[in-house]
Amino acid sequence: MRRVVYLAGLTAAFPSRMKLRYFSLAAGLLAAAPVAAQNAALNARIAKLAAQEEAKVIAWRRDLHEHPELGNQETRTAGIIAAHLKSLGLEVQTGVARTGVVGILKGGKPGPVVALRADMDALPVTEKNELPFASKARSTYNGQEVGVMHACGHDTHVAMLMGAAEVLSQVKKDLPGTIKFVFQPAEEGSLPGQEGGARLMVKEGVLDNPKVDAMFGLHINAQTEVGTLRYRPGGEMAASDLFTIKVKGKSAHGAYPWLSVDPVVTAAQIVMGLQTIVSRQTLLTEDAAVVTVGMIHGGVRNNIIPEQVELTGTIRTFNKDMQRKIWEDIRRTATGIAASAGATAEVSIENYAPVTFNDLKLTEKMLPSLRTAAGGADKVELQKAVTGAEDFAFYQEKVPGLFVFVGGMPKGTDPATTAPHHTPGFRIDDSGLTLGVRTLATLAADYLTSKK
Repeated sequence: MRRVVYLAGLTAAFPSRMKLRYFSLAAGLLAAAPVAAQNAALNARIAKLAAQEEAKVIAWRRDLHEHPELGNQETRTAGIIAAHLKSLGLEVQTGVARTGVVGILKGGKPGPVVALRADMDALPVTEKNELPFASKARSTYNGQEVGVMHACGHDTHVAMLMGAAEVLSQVKKDLPGTIKFVFQPAEEGSLPGQEGGARLMVKEGVLDNPKVDAMFGLHINAQTEVGTLRYRPGGEMAASDLFTIKVKGKSAHGAYPWLSVDPVVTAAQIVMGLQTIVSRQTLLTEDAAVVTVGMIHGGVRNNIIPEQVELTGTIRTFNKDMQRKIWEDIRRTATGIAASAGATAEVSIENYAPVTFNDLKLTEKMLPSLRTAAGGADKVELQKAVTGAEDFAFYQEKVPGLFVFVGGMPKGTDPATTAPHHTPGFRIDDSGLTLGVRTLATLAADYLTSKK
């Protein structure tokens, strides 16, 4: 109140227009005070409820980790989620984008709609951690028998969003608006020939009925210390494209290579040629870029030169101009090298996900909420751009979205010594999950209360 009186007193020395400005500011401060106090009380309650949920959230996470499921196969996971959301009294939709689950929580008053998202799928990775809840699951992927592991932390995302749903359901009478809890399958990609993930969720209307005004998501990070949040305004994660190059030559006996047009040698030359696209043909001072060949398939016997070799890889870019240029460079390089050897190269490229772009206004608006959830500005760090990709970007193409990273690395650990995501030794410190619950719940509550 002192601050308002002081501002009003200052206006005596200014013209009437200035007086009006200062009186408006004073009135605004008075109006904002109850909202700030209400948010502080609500946030404190959310923090307390999240702490009380810790043991339950960790138990969920460990159960999910022990029983991972590949994309579009998350039936057990979906069943656990749906049962939990129904127990909270939420409206529940199942079978969304094949195995997805959506829960709808209606607050005590009318208001905007906010969505919170967690991805559910695991990876074809055989776990090598000695944990009591380590995965022993097996499945088939791309025609091969593989181990299955939550090697990217999606088990933690599901557990944290289940916890946030329980927390928010206990404060719903204080929430003006609606919250959608979106549990998404197949973030890591669908099985060959299947559509899935966020793209299909959007196509099937997850952002409609009721229409979502803003969306939040998070990702656990094994190289970020527990208790820390990281974010980046604008382009945070790269666009990801899948390319396939079919090199066709002429088969021959391995003892008589001169009778062949060798697609193996040609494919090897193409692999090396592709490396010059980033190192010699891309303006890297503008943005980062990556071209990686991840699979090479060809041949059935040591002494037979095959007719065809297939290369598959990934492209990562941060803007559409660079993306288009690299697509053209790959086609030109592959077809040109193949032609020089008397072979042909068929190049196909498809987009997996656009750039994960954090809406600038939404990010600025919700930064205080991140600091509240983390317990101080010193626990919220600016994130460098990441060449990993996230199909959360498909939601951000339709509605303002914010995607943040939450720490999962034990305190005092050197990030260089921790196993990275998508590897058999990947592991997460469970003590970081409560911050994720608090972050999701705080972002949703603050967004709704700020819009009323």
